Amino acid sequence: MTEPDFEAARLTVRLDAIAANWRTVQRLCGPAVAAGVVKADAYGLGACKVAPALAAAGCDTFFVARLEEGIALRKLCREARIFVLDGAAADAVPALLSFSLIPVLNSLADVAVWSAVAAPGALEAALHIDTGINRLGLPGEELAVLAAEQKKRLKGINLVLVMSHLACADEPSDAMNRMQLERFRAALALLPPAPASLAASAGVLLGKDYHFDLVRPGVGLYGAGPARDGENPFRTAVVLTAKVLQVRRIDKGECVGYAATFRAGKPTMIATVAIGYADGVPRAASSRGAAAFRGVPAPFAGRVSMDLVTLDVTGLIEQPRVGDSVELLGDTITLRDAANAAGTNEYEILTGLSRRVPRHYQDETP
Repeated sequence: MTEPDFEAARLTVRLDAIAANWRTVQRLCGPAVAAGVVKADAYGLGACKVAPALAAAGCDTFFVARLEEGIALRKLCREARIFVLDGAAADAVPALLSFSLIPVLNSLADVAVWSAVAAPGALEAALHIDTGINRLGLPGEELAVLAAEQKKRLKGINLVLVMSHLACADEPSDAMNRMQLERFRAALALLPPAPASLAASAGVLLGKDYHFDLVRPGVGLYGAGPARDGENPFRTAVVLTAKVLQVRRIDKGECVGYAATFRAGKPTMIATVAIGYADGVPRAASSRGAAAFRGVPAPFAGRVSMDLVTLDVTGLIEQPRVGDSVELLGDTITLRDAANAAGTNEYEILTGLSRRVPRHYQDETP
């Protein structure tokens, strides 16, 4: 069988833009090192393509969340440093060792597991300090114990990174940013000297105080503006398009879609598009989102359904025809636009894109 020529929807990933966004982070944070966060299959875009493109651009340090992500990435980037954020559970140790993965130790229990298998000074690890987000990382009481007994507890561990994570970096004026910065500095003073990392994508934009030795951009690499307000310094890296299946005129008073949530206030042109929540268009964007035809937005008309979105194209000077493509994400409908319409964030928009939508890669790395 041959591949079908018709694609109802298409996701285009601009690898050159992802590489350019990494270079932008490196320029903004230098002399600190910019890593690449490729967890969740590079935020749903395909780590098998994204990671080699970042490596070709000069990125030699990567972060993933899950052990299996690290194993898959090691096969793609054989010489890279790969940090696994989930920690060092006892049953993960054989694979961590076999694939030369660096665990991010999130608790005294993690530290104990890793130290128990380490020859003196032989095993690299990162140490995660919780400075207020209260998810992973050593809380204050565990940090105090580690600081007091560091020689014993860190025996055999080569600490190559001490890191923490900001809770409110997308709000530059939030007082919690400065509070976490001061807590992180205080934690570093208690521990053996090691490279430090505090900032992810939004933290990079907070300035030099937050950069330390390494930054961990994720969503910014994929084109999202990490701060809630202000200009986005990153290039569009993701374009989601779908085909128009039907265009029809409806009369005043006619409704569109499930639950009849859209009712025409005048004669209206409706374009039905081959994409829906099974493809990753959030149902929460019903009657709030938009798609664009040749750079001009057209609002969603009524409910997003499993396979279809309906657009009110009445106001478009040039209206789409059957077979034309409209943009759901890209240069006109940004990730932020789509996220705002759905009441969520850019991360969820990206990672929610279904595998039913074929991925196409521009400027693939050989």
